[in-house]
Amino acid sequence: MRYMLYADENGEIFFGIPFWEAEVENSLTIKRRIQLPEDYPGDGEKPMVRQHTTPDGAVTDVFVPLIVNQKYLGVLAIGINPNQTAVISTNFTRDVTIAVFITIWVMVILAGVINALTITKPIKELLVGVKQIATGNFKQRIDLPLGGELGELILSFNEMGERLERYEEQNIEELTAEKAKLETLVSTIADGAVLIDNNMQVILVNSTALRIFGWETADVVGCNVLHHLPPSVQMEISRPLYEMAAGECESAEFRISINQPAPRTIRILLTTVLNLQRESIKGIAITIQDITREVELNEAKSQFISNVSHELRTPLFNIKTYIETLHDYGEELALQERQEFLQTVNHETDRLTRLVNDVLDLSKLESGRNYSFDGVDLAQAIEQTLRTYQLNAKDKGVELVQEVAPNLPLVMGNYDLLVQVFGNLIGNALKFTKVGGKVAIRAYQLDFKPSHTLSSPVRIEISDTGIGIATEDQHSIFERFLSGRKPSSYPRRYGFRFINCQKYH
Repeated sequence: MRYMLYADENGEIFFGIPFWEAEVENSLTIKRRIQLPEDYPGDGEKPMVRQHTTPDGAVTDVFVPLIVNQKYLGVLAIGINPNQTAVISTNFTRDVTIAVFITIWVMVILAGVINALTITKPIKELLVGVKQIATGNFKQRIDLPLGGELGELILSFNEMGERLERYEEQNIEELTAEKAKLETLVSTIADGAVLIDNNMQVILVNSTALRIFGWETADVVGCNVLHHLPPSVQMEISRPLYEMAAGECESAEFRISINQPAPRTIRILLTTVLNLQRESIKGIAITIQDITREVELNEAKSQFISNVSHELRTPLFNIKTYIETLHDYGEELALQERQEFLQTVNHETDRLTRLVNDVLDLSKLESGRNYSFDGVDLAQAIEQTLRTYQLNAKDKGVELVQEVAPNLPLVMGNYDLLVQVFGNLIGNALKFTKVGGKVAIRAYQLDFKPSHTLSSPVRIEISDTGIGIATEDQHSIFERFLSGRKPSSYPRRYGFRFINCQKYH
C-alpha cells in the first residue's frame, strides 16, 4: 500500500497517509491536491482505477467517491504498489490450499470405497441372508473373509443357519412321522374321509372314500373335489362348501342317495378345520358314512311292525268272531258246532301265541327270518284255514269249496307260515267276492317229477269268482299289502308248489 488520501470535492487533501494536514495553517502552508479528471465523479458511486509509473515502479490508483445523501463530498484515493514477493506468497498459499482441498476429497472418496468394500457389502450380504432365512431357506450362508466384529457377526449368522437347518430336518422327520400316523389312522377308519383346502383342492383321501365314490382309478389328490363327486352329491354340498370356506358356517350334514358306482345311501358331514388359535380356516373335512344297511334295517323295521300289526289282526279277529258267536248264539248252536267253534278259537289262540313268540324272538329277524321246516300235512292246514273263515263266508253269503286230493304226501314247510299264507289268500278272496260267489281251495299232486326230488310236487290253488285283478296290476301281486281294485273277467288264482318231504328222509 503506497498511500491512502482523503480529498474534498476540489481535490485538496485534508488527511492522508503518509500526508496529513497541519494543525495550524498559515500563508506558508503547502496545499496538496489530487489531480482528478474534470468529469469525476461523473459515473456516480463507481470507483475509478488508473495506473501510472513512478521511479519506484508502477502504481495503481483507486479513487472511491464519497457520497452522502446523494451529495458528492470528496474522494478516497488509494495507491497500490504490487509486491512480487507477496504475490508469489499468495499464489503459493492458494496452490497449497487447493492441493489440500483436493487431497481431502481424494481421501474421502478412498474412505467411501474402503467402507463399501469392508462394511457396506457385508451388510448387504447379511441383509440378503436374513431375507432368505425368513423365507425358509435355511441353507443360506455368507462367505466373506473378514475379521473383527463384522467377521464375528458373519460367523454367528452362518452358525444360526446351520442350527436352523438341523431343526428343520428334525421337524420334517417328526412331521413326516405324524403325517404317516394320521394317514394310517384315516385309512383304517370305517367311514370315508376327504380333506380339502379353502380352494376345494383335495389334500387327503382314504380308501373308504375312494371306494364309495368310485375313485380307485382316479388321482384326485390336488384336484378340485367338486369335479369328481357324483352329480347328486355335487348338487347338494357345493354351496355349503363355499359358505364354509368363507367362514359363514362351521358344519353341515346331508343324507344323499347315489347310484354310481353302486346304489347306496350315504350321510355326509362337513366340518371346518381351524388353526391352533381357532382364528382362521385351514380347510374342510368331509366325512362319508355308508348308511345303506342302516336304511335297509329301518325299512325292515317298518315292514316288521307293519307285518306284525297285519298278522296279529287276523287271529284276533277270528277269535273275537267265534267268541261273540258263542256268546250270542250259544244256546241255539248244536253241541258239535260249539265244540268246533271252541276248537277253532283254541287253534287261533295257539297261532297267536306263536306269532307273538316270533315277534319277541329278535334273533329270527336279524338272522334273515330263518324258520325250521318239517313235514306238513296240507289237508290239516287247509282244514284249519277253512274252519277259521267259515263264519265270515257264511255272513257274506259266499260258499267255501274244498277240493283236496286223498293221500297227499307230507311236504317240507312251516305249518304256521302255510296257514298264514292260506289265510291271507282266502281272506282276500272273501273280501272281493260278492254274495252268492264261491271261493275254492284245491290241493293235488302233479303228474311230473323233477330230477332233484323223489316224488311229484304238490300244487295248491285258491280261486274265487270275485272281481279279479286288473292286467296292469298282475305283475305286482306279490308285493306287500297290495290290493287290486280294478275288475277283470277271470277269477283270481294263486298257485304254490311244495316239495314232498320224502326227499329229506
